Amino acid sequence: MKIKAAVLHEMGTARPYSESRPVQIEEVELAPPGPGEVLVKVAVAGVCHSDLSVVNGNRPRPTPMVLGHEASGVVEEVGEDVTRLAPGDHVVFVFMPACGACEMCRAGRPSLCSKGFSTNAAGTLLNGAKRLSKDGVPYYHQVGVSCFAERAVVDQSSLVKVEKELPLEDAALFSCAVITGVGAVMNTAAVPKGASVAIVGLGGTGLAALMGAKAADAGKVVGFDLLPDKRAKAIELGANEAFDPLQEGIVEQVGGFDYVFECVGNIQAMEFSYAITKMGGTTVSSGLSHPDKTFCIQHVNLVAQEKTIKGSYLGSCVVERDIPHYIDLFQRGELPVDKLISRRIGLEDLNEAFDRLADGSEVRQVIVF
Repeated sequence: MKIKAAVLHEMGTARPYSESRPVQIEEVELAPPGPGEVLVKVAVAGVCHSDLSVVNGNRPRPTPMVLGHEASGVVEEVGEDVTRLAPGDHVVFVFMPACGACEMCRAGRPSLCSKGFSTNAAGTLLNGAKRLSKDGVPYYHQVGVSCFAERAVVDQSSLVKVEKELPLEDAALFSCAVITGVGAVMNTAAVPKGASVAIVGLGGTGLAALMGAKAADAGKVVGFDLLPDKRAKAIELGANEAFDPLQEGIVEQVGGFDYVFECVGNIQAMEFSYAITKMGGTTVSSGLSHPDKTFCIQHVNLVAQEKTIKGSYLGSCVVERDIPHYIDLFQRGELPVDKLISRRIGLEDLNEAFDRLADGSEVRQVIVF
């Protein structure tokens, strides 16, 4: 079938994107679902920093690629061997498909599926197939999803069924922002009641982590961001305080925290996060910088203060378990994720949306189809 989709042909185009137009809205061909695959009509898609990282080249991927990885939608058709989903089901997408058979999957850590990592990097579905093309030229899939499009064909493991009573606009945020931020707090770090928490970077993932810390009954929760509007949003969502990380003397002023969550994806933020982690504390990073980048810490400080540095991918989630749990917390008022949406746009507005995202002026922009 023919669908409208957002296509990236070349990474690293100069800003402003509103002028250089790296993302083109094209009519492309979408093949029907094969065995184990599902056709989904996309309802709402979130514009995430991980998408920007592909556009600006920080997350190198093959092109031409149909972008998008955070979304909700409705199942229209299922392929052979799909048993847990049916037409009419409401679903959210997941950006790490899981094979269920590799070492990490068998160990209960599907967010680290080795096959999923390799096929995501290759720009294919989990089985190695491509279902997108134009004029006979195959187009690549972004992390097995490519939801900046009217419809998407994905592996069934890239979907989680949600109840139909949940608005699809809210459901979309559970696809990435919520599981990445809340999961980092509840799974990767397992923040205990009363612990002190800092969140560095108050975008969609950072504010979701803040909500997760509040839901985990953490003690003092402090946010850090360069932009005053985002610091104000953190206070609105329950942070005790919020600071500019570039404020002179801020490290000495705030002291140390039991858990610090780096949600930016740059080296300065990572090094700042480690600096405000207290003795015996833990720094958790869910941000993704360019593969060439490295950060620097004082080795003796790591050892003598017994600090811990951890990475968190997909919030260390088991999505079939965690997404329903986080939705339940949302419905009980403990994770007000609907407050993350800062702007609703159309598919044709993506280049301008990436400019706003790069400027840091938005929390979560969503494409409404």
